[in-house]
Amino acid sequence: MRLVTVGVSGSLPGPDSPASCYLVQADDGERTWNVVLDLGSGALGPLQRHVDPVDVDAIGLSHLHPDHCSDLSGLYVYLKYHPERGVARTGVPRELPVHGPSGTQERAAAMYGLEPDEDMATEYVFRTWRPGTAVQVGPLTLEPFTVNHPVEAYGVRVTGPSSERPGESATLVFSGDTDACPGLVEGARGADLLLCEAAFLEGRDDGVQRGIHLTGRRAGRVAAEAGVGRLLLTHLPAWTDPAETLAEARGEFDGPIEVAVADGVHTL
Repeated sequence: MRLVTVGVSGSLPGPDSPASCYLVQADDGERTWNVVLDLGSGALGPLQRHVDPVDVDAIGLSHLHPDHCSDLSGLYVYLKYHPERGVARTGVPRELPVHGPSGTQERAAAMYGLEPDEDMATEYVFRTWRPGTAVQVGPLTLEPFTVNHPVEAYGVRVTGPSSERPGESATLVFSGDTDACPGLVEGARGADLLLCEAAFLEGRDDGVQRGIHLTGRRAGRVAAEAGVGRLLLTHLPAWTDPAETLAEARGEFDGPIEVAVADGVHTL
C-alpha cells in the first residue's frame, strides 16, 4: 500500500500545495487500485501527475468544506468529456463511486451549478458513509468513523496489503478535519500510519473555539494514545511554520513524525 500526499495545505491552497487530497494505491497481483481521499481546492491538476483520473476507482470525502471537495466539479468535467471515459483502462465502469457525508450529491451539483434537469449520474455514484460499515475497493477496506468538526465529518481507516511486509496487511488512518475526540483515538488504534490534521498552534489559536481543528500537540497526543507506528502531520495553513507544529507533536509522541509535503510518497 502506498500513500501519495497530493495536497496538504489547510483550509485553502497554499503557494506550495493545493488543499487536501490523498491518493492511496494498492496492488492485488493483477493491477493497481486507486482511492482518492478528499479532492480539495486545486488538487485535480497535481493529482494527474500520479494517476489518470479515468483510472481512479473510488473517492472518499471526509466532509463537505470546499478545501476537501471542491475539485469534484473539475473531475466531473474530466469524466464527462474525456474521449476514453466510457470504461477505464482498468476495465471498471466509469460511474465513479463517491463516498461522503449525507448531502454530498446535492453539494456537488450546487458547486458545479447544474441546471434543474441535469444530474451527474453517468459520472458519479454517490454513497453516504455509514460508521461501522466498511467499503471494499479492490484490496482496500475503508472504514469511516465520525470525528469532531462543525459539520458532519469523518475519519477513514484504510487497510490493505503491506508493501513493507509481504503477505501481511497495513493500516493507514486519515483523521479528516477534527479536534480531539474519543472516536479519533479509537479509529486510529494501532495504525501503521496516522495521517493527522494539525491546523492550529498552541497559544496562537487558543482564542478559537474548540471542536474545529487539532494542534500539533493534540495530534501528537492522539498518536500516543492510539499507539500508532508513525505520525504524518497535514492540513497546516500557509501561514503556519511547519517546524512549530512538528515541535509541538514531538512533545507528546516519541515515534517517527513528519510534516506532509505536496507530492510526498509513503509506503506502508
